[in-house]
Amino acid sequence: MGRVLITGASGLLGRALMQEFQGATGWEVLGLAYSRAGGRLKKVDLRDQAAVRETVQEFKPDILIHSAAQRRPDVVEKDDEATSALNVDATRTVAQAAVDVGAFLVYISTDYVFDGKSPPHKVTDAPNPLNKYGASKLAGEKTALEVAKDGAVLRVPILYGPVEAVDESAVTVLFGAVQNLGQTAKMSDYERRYPTHVGDVAAVCRQLAEKRLQDPSLHGVFHWSGDEDMTKYTMAVAMAEVFSLPSSHLVADKEPSGGAPRPYDAHLDVSRLRDLGIGKTRPFRESIKEVLQPFLQK
Repeated sequence: MGRVLITGASGLLGRALMQEFQGATGWEVLGLAYSRAGGRLKKVDLRDQAAVRETVQEFKPDILIHSAAQRRPDVVEKDDEATSALNVDATRTVAQAAVDVGAFLVYISTDYVFDGKSPPHKVTDAPNPLNKYGASKLAGEKTALEVAKDGAVLRVPILYGPVEAVDESAVTVLFGAVQNLGQTAKMSDYERRYPTHVGDVAAVCRQLAEKRLQDPSLHGVFHWSGDEDMTKYTMAVAMAEVFSLPSSHLVADKEPSGGAPRPYDAHLDVSRLRDLGIGKTRPFRESIKEVLQPFLQK
């Protein structure tokens, strides 16, 4: 097949991407990480242009998947500069390095580029981010496609999967409150979310990469998403149910979430990928049980 370079390879999605490509025949894989670099991952600071250029020139990937980002909206609201350095400036560096070796760039983005007012959002819909995180990712998208004109943007929603700790995902972090039976917990039952397993996103990235190697004209914006309409409250209740735990201490909060403003329903229309024969989804209840099993308090 070819060579794929993955940034953010120590992160939740990055690990799934590494696993997906390493498990598929014919792919040579290089993963980059920084704060959590170790094992087979190469330590590279994406803010260091020379180091990025040198690494990409040396490996000469056919596909470069840029999944490194600051992706916690409430953190982003407080630290514009650091967010911009990673979500925008580093994207320019990575995109230019991809162009220089003729690699197909896939920039991972978010459903938060939309305001959530007219779902499902198509790839042709005009973005209108409500918070700084969405705005920084949209700026990253524009930078990526400005530099790598035949590259791709893949927007995905709230992600979960095999976490190293429950607070690594905005989905799995809810499990702490689910298990704390003696404490009433208010959970957002307002914003609609579509929890998506990182293994499915990774499979979609590999399928897209393989399609692109067959058809070099393939580029632009793509969407992938799970198809179950949930809220943080209904996700938490589902977690309780799959482990036969009570959920009466979980209270549905019908008001918009506090902190960074969030779209009400940023459901992504996935028809462009589906029409290409690309896609993978797994049922939430089954997969969240598997993901959370190691964190179940005995």
